[in-house]
Formats: sequence, structure tokens, C-alpha cells
Amino acid sequence: MRRIPSSAGMFARSSRRPRLTLAMTALAVLALGACGTVKTTTGGEQAVRAEAVGSQRPAPTLAEIQEHIEQSCPPPGAPPVAPPSPSAAPPGEEPPVDMVVPTAPTAGPEVELNARDWCAGGLHEERVAGALLDLVDPTPTKVRTILNGLGYADERIHDLKRSGATTHFFLDLREKGGRLCLEGSAAGEGTVVDKCVAPATGPFTPGGRDQ
Repeated sequence: MRRIPSSAGMFARSSRRPRLTLAMTALAVLALGACGTVKTTTGGEQAVRAEAVGSQRPAPTLAEIQEHIEQSCPPPGAPPVAPPSPSAAPPGEEPPVDMVVPTAPTAGPEVELNARDWCAGGLHEERVAGALLDLVDPTPTKVRTILNGLGYADERIHDLKRSGATTHFFLDLREKGGRLCLEGSAAGEGTVVDKCVAPATGPFTPGGRDQ
């Protein structure tokens, strides 16, 4: 379901990497407390969501998320944790002569966000996506109401607009010198929320990013 490779422009979206198991687990632990076992294997995302609903406990507040970030994520300014370079063939084996060698990303959230932003972004991603998944007819007004209810003030919500049955938006999550933002598409069960990279300084202007 993920698309759009990393961009080298002012903003860059993440490609949809394997599910953020660690971030999802941490978020589920915050929500569930001692009420159940967090599942992250087969059907991990659905299992966690089902348990969270069954527990009848409210989702973690923004203050709880921020406290968890302060306690568990790297300090501000920690260098990016770039993914390892892809390998063309298993160790000790020669790659086929016609094999296209993959390349590691050179731009985008994987290499431009610092380690703290990457850690925090996973928690915000899952929290926002989880709140929007069951939204029927996701109009901009409904999406803004849900984001406000999650604790994200209007000044952090940008470019909120509808296209067909989907409402797109950006969340400016920059703090302490970071560049974290989220780019979201609210579409019920087809909701997509990804990390993106905001300008280091200045106003948040999603309409000015390069495509």
C-alpha cells in the first residue's frame, strides 16, 4: 500500500518500510498497561488494535507519548541511524551477472531524521493512524477534530484538504532542533501515515516542497 520513494526536496516522505514493530509495541504497552498481552507476530497491527479496543482503555495522551519519548528515545541531536547498505547477494555467493544491485537511500526520513525524531515518529505514526482507521467519511473537519482530540493544536496541522474520499494532511512535530513531521491520508481502513522531513528552520510550508 506504500508508495512514493524518498525525495531530496524540502520535504521527504518515508517509503513504507516493514511494520514498525518496536514503536507499535511501545504504543500498545502504553495503552494496555497490564490488561493484556501485546501481540506483534502474525497479524501484529490488527492484534494490537483489537486488544486495545477490547481493553476499553483510552489511547495514550499526547503528554504520555511525550513522557515516553523523553524516557525511551535518544536525546535531541542524536545522529541519524542510517539503514545498512543493501547486499546484492548472500555472503560468500556471487551475484548473478544480470542482477540489479539495490542502493541505500541517500535522502528522506531514513537518513535525514535524527535518531530521536525516528523514535518519536514511530509512536506518533501509530497513534494517529489508529485514531483515523475507523473514521467514516473522513472529511477535513472530522480529521481536524480527531487530531485536536489527540492533542495536536491547529498550528501544527497543515494543508488539510480532501481529494475524493481521502483527506490529506501534515503534522508539524518539530521540537528541540528536530525535523520530524507526519504526512497522512485519512481514508478509513486505507489510512496511511508516514514520517516526513520538515525544514530545519522557518515556517512549515508543505505546499512548497519539491515533488
